[in-house]
Amino acid sequence: MDKNALRHAARAAVPVILGYLSVGLVFGLLLTGSGYAWWLGLLMSLFIYAGTAQYMAVDFFLQNTPLWQVAFLTFLLNSRHMFYGLSLLEPFARAGIYRPYLIFSLTDETYALLTSVPPPAAVHPAKFSFYLAAVNQVAWLAGSLLGALLGAVIPFDLTGVDFALTALFIVLLLEQVRAASAPYPFLAGLAAAGAALLIFGPANMLLPAVCLAAALLIPLRGKAEPHGS
Repeated sequence: MDKNALRHAARAAVPVILGYLSVGLVFGLLLTGSGYAWWLGLLMSLFIYAGTAQYMAVDFFLQNTPLWQVAFLTFLLNSRHMFYGLSLLEPFARAGIYRPYLIFSLTDETYALLTSVPPPAAVHPAKFSFYLAAVNQVAWLAGSLLGALLGAVIPFDLTGVDFALTALFIVLLLEQVRAASAPYPFLAGLAAAGAALLIFGPANMLLPAVCLAAALLIPLRGKAEPHGS
């Protein structure tokens, strides 16, 4: 274990760690509050590790959604990660043995850190990225396990708590805005989301919004690099 890389990664990931502990806890509460065993949350966070999709899975379970629909909707929800991966092809290609885990553990929040926090000079970039991703998953795992255990023994009123994931996204968006040198990506994302919402509605807007935002941003590539890059 590279303790120096781990220390720097944990320091950089503090906002996500705090968010994942709370948001993971809410997921665990929702899962066991819906009547499922606490260990199911542990397995989902260990092998699936897809925050929004895990929240969505609780509804799938309750509604007995057919497996093909679960697979299709989950694909649509997580298809945005394909666009994330395009911007990380070069660093991931140099990641060596860490590449498979980096691909698996690429969440929205981890992507935000990987693209806005440069690795320290004394730490190998691939190791820094690996520990950053691993620390985030451990935080999510710990939060979801704690929530599942609490939800199994203590009844909670969960009205409105699923907004916790949205709140975390807002915090990370603000960090990205602060790190960016130009407003183009955020204005393009806002315009794409607004157009997709009006045309496709809230239930079907995600993939069209991502595609439209990518189409708007490709011509602007290189104009919105983070400060210090």
